[in-house]
Amino acid sequence: MHLRLAVNIDHIATLREARKGREPEPLAAALIAEAAGALGITVHLRSDRRHIQDRDLRVLREAIGTKLNVEMAVTEEMSRIAREILPAQVTLVPERPQELTTEGGLDVVAHADAVKRFVDEMHGTGILVSIFLDADAEQVRHARLVGADAIEINTGGYAEASPRASGAELERVAEAARLGSQQDLEVLAGHGLNYVNVIAIAAIPEVVELNIGHSIVSRAALTGMDRAVRDMVALLRR
Repeated sequence: MHLRLAVNIDHIATLREARKGREPEPLAAALIAEAAGALGITVHLRSDRRHIQDRDLRVLREAIGTKLNVEMAVTEEMSRIAREILPAQVTLVPERPQELTTEGGLDVVAHADAVKRFVDEMHGTGILVSIFLDADAEQVRHARLVGADAIEINTGGYAEASPRASGAELERVAEAARLGSQQDLEVLAGHGLNYVNVIAIAAIPEVVELNIGHSIVSRAALTGMDRAVRDMVALLRR
């Protein structure tokens, strides 16, 4: 398999937080996902703590055997937490209070100084930095300029496009991936990917990792986490 699957387990925590209880346990989902073939676990620590909590980061960091990737906004609070927890990687994302999910890529061009300071702080403690950005050449180049190690290309536009428009959106992702590779950035992709639309994204040779959450957790609700992850891994091995 030429690319890795990282499973986002945010919505396991969403179920738990619906009752403010103890189950389901995100760590348990992460361990099952790893056993089923996931090579990374992704979580988003939001400022409103609507799903993943600080405690989740600590137990995941101690217990999982693969890469812990924490999505976070570019804030002093998140920088402090990352430097305390020391995940393998952080992914910088924009964050709006009322959004249902991340609505677009981080504007690296507009926030270059703040992003560079954040990247430098992470590198000072050995944490790798990826930036979630839209498939835009200027954004990709600025990710390199601010010192990022990787980019995660937002596939939301492709995932939500009509059949007529999906080809053009797919090419935008592919072009950004090629440019990212040329800029010596590791290229990841994610957002809105499911068991049908993932195949074309997985075929882009420069993409080395996919971050997928909602679709896997949705299938897991019906078939179990082990089966849901194994089904996705099987698709990526095609």
